[in-house]
Amino acid sequence: MTPGTAPSHKERRYRLLVGGYAISSYGTFLNLIALNLYVYAVTDRALAVGVFLIVRFAAGFLAGLVCGPLLARWSAKSAMLWANLAQAAAMVVLVAAPDGYRTGALFAVSAVVGGAGTLFMVAFRSSIPAMVGEGRTTWANSLMVSWRSLAMVAGFASSGLVVSLLGYTAAFLADMATFLICALAVALLPTGAAGPGDADQEDGADQRDGADQEDGEDQADGEKTGKGAGRADENGSAPADGKVRSSSAALAALATAPALLLMVALRGVDALGSSSHNAALPVYSTRLDTDDPAVFVSVFWCVWAVGNVLVQSVLRRYTKRTDRSVGALGFGLGTIAMSATFILAFAGFPWAATIVVAVLAGAADGLTEVAYTSHLQTLPSGLRTHAFGLSATVENLGFGVGMIVVAASLDAFTPLSVVAVAHGAAIAVALVFVAQVLRRRRASRGAAAGSEEEGNGNAGPARGSHRDGAEVSGR
Repeated sequence: MTPGTAPSHKERRYRLLVGGYAISSYGTFLNLIALNLYVYAVTDRALAVGVFLIVRFAAGFLAGLVCGPLLARWSAKSAMLWANLAQAAAMVVLVAAPDGYRTGALFAVSAVVGGAGTLFMVAFRSSIPAMVGEGRTTWANSLMVSWRSLAMVAGFASSGLVVSLLGYTAAFLADMATFLICALAVALLPTGAAGPGDADQEDGADQRDGADQEDGEDQADGEKTGKGAGRADENGSAPADGKVRSSSAALAALATAPALLLMVALRGVDALGSSSHNAALPVYSTRLDTDDPAVFVSVFWCVWAVGNVLVQSVLRRYTKRTDRSVGALGFGLGTIAMSATFILAFAGFPWAATIVVAVLAGAADGLTEVAYTSHLQTLPSGLRTHAFGLSATVENLGFGVGMIVVAASLDAFTPLSVVAVAHGAAIAVALVFVAQVLRRRRASRGAAAGSEEEGNGNAGPARGSHRDGAEVSGR
């Protein structure tokens, strides 16, 4: 393979994988509705639906804790493949379960889908730099988010039709088929091309060394230690227990990066805010139109997806033209905009204004996800999988706790007040995060100016730190 053709081959492989992921996402969102309805039909208890969701998020929470160590031993390709096969097998078990065992099968499926889904996403996101190259991560993340948004709308829109016309069994078998298609797309990846540990090997040592040179003075010493520990393991110079030591060093490094931890914490609070509007939308829609409560929810999510897809197109053009990503500051500002627009969605505006708000909410949501994912992908491979695993754990915790608290709150308070409190918390944390990023930017610019005044010719480190304060490695 010549250097000129390598990017096109990488891009085709990645598009194939994203296509498989989008198909499985369609099945996931289809089944999100079908499984909740089926739980209620089997148990005849609303509480069982809540417990079903709790089991799913708890499994995702626990999976996030072990993703780092698992991906230190497995390639990302193997993890993604087995995650899809496990979810497909769970659907088969659910369909084949006898009447007396269906309740138990439902909760087993909930645990498998929650845990395996988290493992797949951590492996997928952390291996994107290896699949497309360090300079293409924003484009790759944008493509992934836009295709998933379309799959979400299609899954939600068709779930009622599929269940009513074809039944639950057909919905579960369709979901199984989507997981198998995604597994096939993963299986077609070249061996070792999607492994976090192989990222530097595939892209070459020159890229890794270049990333080292770009690290700024505002890096925590623990982050540099984590990078060194990960690289020693990848080069085969670590001792027999190098994987365990690398994992411990990576976790210790993340613990010494307060800016990165604040970013992950903001993502968790944002997940709590997301749980509020997801739970409040059906209630609010019913109050708007008791005869046809699905209208507002369906229109809102469709328009939200339009905004999400539109911003992905803008992001891809921006990245291609400037060779820059939106960075940590974009993530913080996007979170503020997203939370504010979701609050406004419940303010009772006329339809025209609400549609504009939904478009802006989708655009801000898409911006924050791409900015956040691209930012974590700038971490060296020794830290990347642990950071994504920690993020998945925090997000599942925030969303799961939020669903419980919000569901109870909606019985006593209006949807607007519940969403305003949850998303208001996200805005407050985001303001702290943005202030910290701006403070670190000013400090790094002051350091750069000071070194120039002193006539120091070696201004590389000061210049390298001239970026968002939460970044630890990147462009």
